[in-house]
Amino acid sequence: MGYNVAIDGPAGAGKSTIAKLVAKEKGYIYVDTGAMYRGLAIHFIKKGIKAEDIKGIVEACKDAEVSIVYENDVQQIYLNGENVTAMLRTEEVGNMASKTSAIPAVREKLLELQRTLAREKDVIMDGRDIGTNILPNADVKIYLTASVETRATRRYKELLEKGENCVYEEIAQDIKERDERDMNREIAPLKQAEDAILVDSSEMTIDEVVKTICNYCK
Repeated sequence: MGYNVAIDGPAGAGKSTIAKLVAKEKGYIYVDTGAMYRGLAIHFIKKGIKAEDIKGIVEACKDAEVSIVYENDVQQIYLNGENVTAMLRTEEVGNMASKTSAIPAVREKLLELQRTLAREKDVIMDGRDIGTNILPNADVKIYLTASVETRATRRYKELLEKGENCVYEEIAQDIKERDERDMNREIAPLKQAEDAILVDSSEMTIDEVVKTICNYCK
């Protein structure tokens, strides 16, 4: 039986960054749920299915196997035995993943794959509904958050460093709207699990957040 850590929280809270660092520190497998959605998206694209073709998407889920493997400490995503990691970050795949992730059959398919992985391995998983829906019996549940201002500032600095033009107020508004959508969506809305530990990183460094979460884990 695997040891499971669930990290939930709103967009821009640093969940993925923190989860990867905790995984490295504790020797867990970091389950990148976003990458798994992208892996399935590649499957749909390869089959020539449009995101609007719900029936086609549902049917295509039946013969898709997405898995996470670590090779030389680097996460690799395999789709039906083929390494598709290099294809994950394309705009086409991102758009397909965004559109199809709301389809119940797609979520159910990944839920089955994620729970299988969690049963067999020591994993840490981050997302919006890990502790409430995907791993309700996780050994440790963390709700990682930060103020809208903190999250917007982090994103603003990140984009500036990449040389992109951006407006702080627009980023903050986008985060507020995304929070609203995530918390009020019909399927698996974002919320803090009753037994989750609240970690507000607004005034904390990355190292402090990692240390705090590691202290709760075995």
